[in-house]
Amino acid sequence: MKQFLILSILMLSSVGFACGQQPDSLHYLEAIEGDGDTLPHLELDEIPVFPRPEFENRRTEKRYYRLEKKVKKVYPYAQKAAELLMKYEDEYLAAESERERKKYVKQVEKELFDQYGPELKKLSISEGRILIKLIDRETGHTSYELIKDLKGGVMAFFWQGVARIFGNDLKEEYDPVIEDMLIEQIILRIEAGMI
Repeated sequence: MKQFLILSILMLSSVGFACGQQPDSLHYLEAIEGDGDTLPHLELDEIPVFPRPEFENRRTEKRYYRLEKKVKKVYPYAQKAAELLMKYEDEYLAAESERERKKYVKQVEKELFDQYGPELKKLSISEGRILIKLIDRETGHTSYELIKDLKGGVMAFFWQGVARIFGNDLKEEYDPVIEDMLIEQIILRIEAGMI
């Protein structure tokens, strides 16, 4: 009995030291007032919803999944191109003379060819075509415009000729609404983490 009494006194005295849930702070929701009423308002992150692709036949399904594979392969290169363009653009414009700009472009070109050249040479013609479009999507400039701005009109004309030999066009713009709708859907699915 004595042990029970001591145990109950200890338990009752320790209740004051027990930590329960304490409200750390008050959280208020933003509200919108309308028609004399206040409604809570909360911005939610956008959740992309994509319908499951439906195909007319097995052939179009295979073409779609081949396109998806190619876009997944070249999209990181287009993102890297946009990132590097922003990085190098400031230094390029900071050069005082045209001679310094040309020297800087040659130096950067050599570095990029050493780093990415072997990987880019392994791309197929159709992957190169997709990369040209995605570079336009990511940078806002066609490949022809970028070459013309950085290397000059003669080099842009030369590379346009080389591209035309292989069935490509450096002046081709990205059209996410009509022509490149499937590519845009694939990119949105990649960015949403679905593929």
